[in-house]
Amino acid sequence: MLTVSGIAGLPEIREGDDLAALILAHASLSDGDIVVVTSKIVSKAEGRLVPAADREAAVTAETVRVVAERGPVRIVENRLGIVAAAAGVDASNVPEGHILLLPVDPDASARRLAQRLREAAHVGVLVSDTLGRAWRLGQTDAAIGAAGVHLFERPDRDADGRPLAVTMPCVADELCAAAELVKPKAGHVPVAVVSGRPDLVGDLDLPGARTIVRSPDEDLFRTGG
Repeated sequence: MLTVSGIAGLPEIREGDDLAALILAHASLSDGDIVVVTSKIVSKAEGRLVPAADREAAVTAETVRVVAERGPVRIVENRLGIVAAAAGVDASNVPEGHILLLPVDPDASARRLAQRLREAAHVGVLVSDTLGRAWRLGQTDAAIGAAGVHLFERPDRDADGRPLAVTMPCVADELCAAAELVKPKAGHVPVAVVSGRPDLVGDLDLPGARTIVRSPDEDLFRTGG
């Protein structure tokens, strides 16, 4: 049975805080668990706060390609390959007068965290961020960093035994979306533990979340092909 539990009691995260130590102090981890950490506290611990007055400059600096613009809204591809509003620059749940950039390398952040947490239990780590969806209203959390987690499942047949040629659920994104249900934005619960899928936990040299981003030559919406 799959269970998702939020980790309550974590303090406000500041630059230099030891996330692994804080998580271990507030959670009892078991082998096969997957720890889902919101990117916001990773960024805070890594000192990614900048003055709010520099917001537009920060968005521009994080942008590698403008996908769409309408008025003040910019949908861009950021340096991580993620297409998002304002390059993922965020002003929620941060100190007054500041904005927060995404981690420099979320996969590396996840790997460092997983290495520390594995001193207690054989777990995987996902770093999540809230993303919009083209053609659908609303947002959901998705994986932008990963360590020790199989990102996809590849079933080869359906329930009737017919071959499946295309089906490839992105379980990393599904886990992050499930974790979001116990990590509400106003709930001060930035970390969740997903239990019940130990088959998804593997070696730390598994591909990171950057590999979830579709390559340009496979992106039909970019090329119009």
